[in-house]
Amino acid sequence: MVKITDVARHANVSASTVSYALSGKRPISEETRRRIEDSIRELGYRPHAGARSLASSRSQVIGLVLPLRKGMHMPVVMQFATSVATAAREHDHDVLLLTHNEGEEGINRVARSRLADAFIIMDVEMDDRRLPLLRGLDQPSVLIGFPSDPAGLTCIDLDFAGAGEACVEHLASLGHRTVALVGSPPEVYVRGTGFARRVAAGFTAAADRLGLRSSVHPCPESPAAAQAMAEQLLHEQPELSGVVIHNEPVTQPLIAAFQTMGLRVPQDLSVVAICPDETAEQAPLPISSVSIPSAEIGTGAVDLLMAKLAEHDGVPETTTLPAALTERATSAAVSSVTARRPEDRLEHTHTPGSPGRIPRSPSG
Repeated sequence: MVKITDVARHANVSASTVSYALSGKRPISEETRRRIEDSIRELGYRPHAGARSLASSRSQVIGLVLPLRKGMHMPVVMQFATSVATAAREHDHDVLLLTHNEGEEGINRVARSRLADAFIIMDVEMDDRRLPLLRGLDQPSVLIGFPSDPAGLTCIDLDFAGAGEACVEHLASLGHRTVALVGSPPEVYVRGTGFARRVAAGFTAAADRLGLRSSVHPCPESPAAAQAMAEQLLHEQPELSGVVIHNEPVTQPLIAAFQTMGLRVPQDLSVVAICPDETAEQAPLPISSVSIPSAEIGTGAVDLLMAKLAEHDGVPETTTLPAALTERATSAAVSSVTARRPEDRLEHTHTPGSPGRIPRSPSG
């Protein structure tokens, strides 16, 4: 078993210096701290959790505030939670789960009792009510998501606006001129959830810039809602040839609904999704998609938090992962059959610059 003296010898420092680095009782140079951390990782040293907690007055626990609310797809949420827990263990930390429903009081209660050394916050809203509390806490925090004003916070997430743009640019490059976004459930937009609104904004901005006809449609998470949405889209936009889906539970039901209505994917209708890679890859017809890199985001959030706990200089306030689109079997160039049948199409109802159908949040 590796001992603290082994770490000291490997890092060429005294055992007391290693102890100070672990406990934070005395300041040491950043260079020495990093050398000790490198030795700890290389040797696989694991200090006794109780002794370390007692010595440092820290709990070695991260509070993870995750959403358990209507409209949030739990399999994806749990992918984020698993990546956070796995990365935390690599830093000798455990994870305490808090639900969004506990709100500011839940975070404040855990902070006052010192049950957690720091917090990772999910399900971030554009005007999130938790932000004043997080800015004033003694414990550091990292947000998975971006509010409208991230000043004074540390945030990490996928570039969701860029994801919406990438989907439209891909469809436009294939010759599609009328596109629709099937988005998150209505309540997600009403709450002002950041990722959903950013996808819609990026989608609409790219469509306007490229001169495409576009519309935005929130959709409940059920096969019946997917069927109704497919019928609505084709009735309102007969020229529709490209659909972007940002709602994992209805992705496959919506594709199936279009197919039962006689449309071939991708010959008659191209589909692009914003979803985890495994969802896209394992579909009966592999889906062209922008990946949601939950593991990379969760690990990045923990790394940022550890840097803040260690009081490292230069921790970035914002970390945005670029959107990357992978073309698979559900997107293709507009077919000549679709292009030469304008007489069968009804006049469309949405033009560039027209407003989408995102429900307004209570704050507007």
